[in-house]
Amino acid sequence: MPPTRPAARARALVVLGLLLVVWIRLVGIPNDTWGVSLWLWMGVIAWNIDAPRDRHLDFIRDWWRPLLLLALYWLLRGLADSTGMSVHVTEPVRIDEWIGGGTTPTVLLQRELCGDPCDPEFSPKWYHVILTTFYASHFLAALTIAAVLWVRNRLEWLKWMRRLVAINFLALIGFYAYPMAPPWMASKLGIIEEVHRISSHGWHGLGLHRQSMILMGMPNKVAAMPSLHAGIAFLIAFYAISRFRSSLRWLMLLYPTGMTVVLVWGGEHYVIDAVAGALLALLVVVGCAAMERRREAEVSPPPSES
Repeated sequence: MPPTRPAARARALVVLGLLLVVWIRLVGIPNDTWGVSLWLWMGVIAWNIDAPRDRHLDFIRDWWRPLLLLALYWLLRGLADSTGMSVHVTEPVRIDEWIGGGTTPTVLLQRELCGDPCDPEFSPKWYHVILTTFYASHFLAALTIAAVLWVRNRLEWLKWMRRLVAINFLALIGFYAYPMAPPWMASKLGIIEEVHRISSHGWHGLGLHRQSMILMGMPNKVAAMPSLHAGIAFLIAFYAISRFRSSLRWLMLLYPTGMTVVLVWGGEHYVIDAVAGALLALLVVVGCAAMERRREAEVSPPPSES
């Protein structure tokens, strides 16, 4: 296959970028798994614009199975709050109050970064834009990494998708086994002081919002333990640390640390939810690596006798 001409690639990427800007202004920022993947596919096409048409269909041939599994996860997640199980409210509050020295970190952060009491209609400041952008990166980061790996190294792409699918379905077990009220809901129930769900508020002044293009509806307000937002952020960091060799790779831990702060500030999760997400990510990374080593050992020929 002839290499893509740099000029043709640049033109295709510029056109795609302009289309995305128009889409964001008119519809919203792609948010759901299939919608994000559709734009990533167009990005891959633009990157390899000179490739034969049939080669562009390789993306669909490879991606449809994991995307189908992730869509199944999303549907099952939406049903997890209809099992009739009681919603846990007080246990995570008590743990986070212990962490915060008597007050939950959510209350403390909203006092400092929103106001005391927090006004949910506050005028966003520059750091609120950063916090909301950090929060929204959850919906793009893992799949963007997958697209880059698919272009560069299909074997690594397969390993990454295996980890991504695994952490989603393992978190699903937690959502069914332990439905839990997040901080904003606990506040409405009068269990903790007044806090609000403000994770997306930083974009209000910019006229930006996230929009699910294909997988819409079926929310689950009590799918909070473990925090998959934090879990996938830690998964990204752990994967990068295991893959790279530079001493700077440990800086990747700043991403899940920042995500945890944003989740707690926004009233979305308790600190203990993020800790559970981190442990889940570690379990997935270690478990998948062990399984892959075992498979490689099974297919490797035995050493020849001298």
